[in-house]
Amino acid sequence: MPAHPLLTADPKADYLAHADEIRAAVERVLASGHYILGPEVEAFEREFAGYLGGGQLIGVANGTEAIELALRAVGVQRGDAVATVANTVSATAAAIEQIGARPVFVEIEADTMVMSAVALAAALARGPVKAVVPVHLYGHPTAMPAIMELSRRHGAKVVEDCAQSHGAAVAGKKAGAWGDAAAFSFYPTKNLGALGDGGAVFTRDAGTADAVRLLRQYGWRQRYVSEIPGRNSRLDELQAAILRVKLRHLDAGNAARRLLAARYLALLRDARLRLPEWASDAEPVWHQFVVRTPRRDDLRAHLAARQIHCGVLYPVPLHRQPAYARPQLLLSETERACAEVLCLPVHPAITPADVDRVSEEILRWAKS
Repeated sequence: MPAHPLLTADPKADYLAHADEIRAAVERVLASGHYILGPEVEAFEREFAGYLGGGQLIGVANGTEAIELALRAVGVQRGDAVATVANTVSATAAAIEQIGARPVFVEIEADTMVMSAVALAAALARGPVKAVVPVHLYGHPTAMPAIMELSRRHGAKVVEDCAQSHGAAVAGKKAGAWGDAAAFSFYPTKNLGALGDGGAVFTRDAGTADAVRLLRQYGWRQRYVSEIPGRNSRLDELQAAILRVKLRHLDAGNAARRLLAARYLALLRDARLRLPEWASDAEPVWHQFVVRTPRRDDLRAHLAARQIHCGVLYPVPLHRQPAYARPQLLLSETERACAEVLCLPVHPAITPADVDRVSEEILRWAKS
């Protein structure tokens, strides 16, 4: 019998795992007559804020707008410099540029592939930086104690990009709970994923939360009266109800990912790959299991031919993409990482036997 295909992400399988609960939640919303910014959104905002350790959560339309609205709420304006990394999805830079602000790309750590505190210190010393956007990439959190200390010293606000880190922690504190604000995406492939688009901003600052609420709906506090120029960026009731179901299963899903990652780490010790690394005080949630090799494309083709489909997050760093090109900027660790990374299947629908199959094929490739 031919081997079944293995996918890097499988949101349909995640839906099927909780289908009865999700159908009941959807039926509840359909019968309620509330479809935009109603009781389901309010309940999800309370529940996820509590999960993150207490604060305020504001549901918005998607993760990109979550970054943009969070930056606006902490005071970023047109022309301001915002430091971030270049080995992330275009959404991070797009959110900065939607404001008219300027992304300043800083180098990553060679081992963990997240923002380097040393590189950030140099960027902050070179000139005024209004805000810092550390990206908790692949479910591996950035070294937030050092990032926060540097940012505070230079008067820069911190907006965490938590699109891939639902439930991750640093020094016992959840990703998203460190900065002035944090942006979450609920794209269907995320550890906490909706069945459509969705996002949220988390903050412990009441003024920042109030600003995001105004910005997400035309600047309204009183309906039809705009206090400030805002936009339409609302989380709908259906997605909020689905996310409430998914939130109840988030820790179990992350625990499953950790077991799969541990199995990969044990089986691939002799595979001639660079395996994932993380800081001693970090608790990753394995949104991706990322290996590295200069022969990335060859390994990817070898696996694809055997129905094992792997992702590349991300193949071209932002400072080398036409939309955000910085021809004079050299980020050697970032560029090396983007040329080498390969994401193996690691989501909760994958079984230990699937991990064994992937690992056996990689070991066979390594000997070729």
